[in-house]
Amino acid sequence: MTKTPPPAPPESRELLSGLVERVTFHNPDTGFCVLRVQARGRRELVTVVGHAAAISAGEQIQASGCWVNDRRHGVQFRSAHLRSAAPTTTEGIVRYLASGMVKGIGPHFARRLVDAFGEAVFDIVEREPSRLRDVEGIGPVRARAIAESWREQRAIRDIMVFLHSHGVSTARAVRIFRTYGPDAIALVSDDPYRLARDIRGIGFLTADTIARRLGIPPDAMVRLRAGVRHVLAEALDEGHCGLPQADLCTAAAALLDAPAERVSEALSLERADGGLVAATVAGTSCVFLAGLFHAEQQVADRLRHIARRTPPWRPIDVDRALPWVQQQLGVRLAAGQAEALGLALQRPLLVITGGPGVGKTTLLRAIVRVLAARRARIALCAPTGRAARRLTEVTGVEAKTIHRLLEVDPRTGGFKRTEANPLAADLVVVDETSMVDVLLMDALLRAVPRDAAVLLVGDVDQLPSVGPGQVLADVIGSGAVPVVRLTEVFRQAAESRIVLAAHRVNEGQMPAFAAAPDAPNDFFFIDADSPEDGVHKILQVVRERIPQRFGFDPIADVQVLCPMNRGALGARALNLELQRTLNPAGTPKVERFGWTYAVGDKVMQTENDYDKDVYNGDLGIVSAIDEPEQRLIATFDGRIVPYDFGELDRLALAYATTIHKAQGSEYPAVVIPVTTQHYVMLQRNLIYTGITRGKKLVVLVGQKRALAIAVRGVQTRRRWARLRELLAAG
Repeated sequence: MTKTPPPAPPESRELLSGLVERVTFHNPDTGFCVLRVQARGRRELVTVVGHAAAISAGEQIQASGCWVNDRRHGVQFRSAHLRSAAPTTTEGIVRYLASGMVKGIGPHFARRLVDAFGEAVFDIVEREPSRLRDVEGIGPVRARAIAESWREQRAIRDIMVFLHSHGVSTARAVRIFRTYGPDAIALVSDDPYRLARDIRGIGFLTADTIARRLGIPPDAMVRLRAGVRHVLAEALDEGHCGLPQADLCTAAAALLDAPAERVSEALSLERADGGLVAATVAGTSCVFLAGLFHAEQQVADRLRHIARRTPPWRPIDVDRALPWVQQQLGVRLAAGQAEALGLALQRPLLVITGGPGVGKTTLLRAIVRVLAARRARIALCAPTGRAARRLTEVTGVEAKTIHRLLEVDPRTGGFKRTEANPLAADLVVVDETSMVDVLLMDALLRAVPRDAAVLLVGDVDQLPSVGPGQVLADVIGSGAVPVVRLTEVFRQAAESRIVLAAHRVNEGQMPAFAAAPDAPNDFFFIDADSPEDGVHKILQVVRERIPQRFGFDPIADVQVLCPMNRGALGARALNLELQRTLNPAGTPKVERFGWTYAVGDKVMQTENDYDKDVYNGDLGIVSAIDEPEQRLIATFDGRIVPYDFGELDRLALAYATTIHKAQGSEYPAVVIPVTTQHYVMLQRNLIYTGITRGKKLVVLVGQKRALAIAVRGVQTRRRWARLRELLAAG
């Protein structure tokens, strides 16, 4: 008897071909499948896992991959490429037709068709479908259904063969087919660069490789135009809405290895078609993606319109409202808070900003309490779920994420709340506004009723949004909108070294650390001489020192926040180390897209998923892994969210994350590595934002020299955006 081969290392690739005896599992959305195959040269059935848009028992497959020894399911052949073909033997044809792959045919008619036509049955179905009616029991309706279903399966097969022949992996080929359907071959052949625009997980470089295989020359205009768009799209990841034209052309020419004049021609064609728009920013000629250009213009127009309104509620006597609300809340507002309260009750548009401990929360409670007493309809929102929950807790009024407030339509990714269907609100309050990018602010302002007021609250000194633009900073910097900056740190907040340290950092000064390690404190610095020493001390702090001294759970309560992803002290490497330390026995496990997940792991959603109602930055815990069903279950704040294994590129381990990803969130304890290894990212507002994420404890690990570089360095990199100038121009 032939023995099953031992597992081969991942880099070893083999070819396997055979007959599909049984389809154990197939997900039509992701294409993931588990097959039992009678492989050539083997007497035993083997298990093959891979991706196929459509697969059925009786088909012949060719697979390229490697043998792996799965802990639960034993030896499997894991295919990177899997191709299927219609069976050629009569028994294989019967099994294929009986599988349900072709609508209108079950086991009974499968045998009858093969008995009638033999191995020529597929030719009959495709070329002479009227002859199917010669078989007893098949009438015109069933014959038509069989012919149509066969044509559909043939189209799927042709598309997969085409994509495979041009170097597209099976998993990506399934995504392409699900996106474009039967027109996939024509659409990809006409413009393979559309893949980078339309298909998640396919970037310009992958599309460029496919284009070369299709014979598209390097100097083809379709390639040059796609390269120009790609450079601008890459700039979005750095927060820009556009780029100086000279910088754009230089970067595109380098990417495409093309002459500058050809790149300029491509840029002109993109502008002529309306995809790109030229504009001047601070005297510099810039180019913007059209969607962002118009979004900034609309945000500016709407904010100016709101500022000219009269608040929808009846005039309020601030001198009477102030003592009333102070009595209601049991607090005494400081002079700056009292001034802000008056402006919020009298102005239709106001910005409130300030650092930690300056009373933004108390002020917001007061505003909400006064307007609620006037029966004003108040809509509270924030960019993240954590920030929305915190807003609900402090105001006593339900707050929602901006996406939920605007009622996301999962089918389109758009919002149901628009100008045509505005929010039912007299006042829209946006907390953590520094996190809101131009596109989201545009969507939100579209849904603000014509007579409603808007209150923007946030800390302008924190990092700007991950997405394009710097809305809060530009609104404040324009001088076109009333702004209250709270600066007085209240006594209770001043007792926290975290708050004092954050303010010192924001002012460009080194924070003070406790002289005695055992003194009452909530802000610490632990020296680490090298990256290796830093990793060791972070693991020790998270696993032992914080839980033992402060009682925090190392997974649920402690969050490591990194200046960047790369390096030994970056988020990726620390995630792997912390996973080994904090969840060493987590089982079962699944490995996908470069991460290994186990039950008990802390994970983060990395993109908005409107179907699942989870959003970029949401934290959860892996609660179950169902290998037979190829599904991972994660729990987000008590809510169960399922993921097919093919969707796990939307998750990442989250024991450590970047400071950027932590915006809008607070954690009981925060650990921040700060070393010269992070030199490129050492900025004052980055460290300031990281420190302000900790509610009860902040521990910095690294070199004070690196902290000094950040504290005394440049506040932030410039973002190319137009909103400030648009607002200032009136």
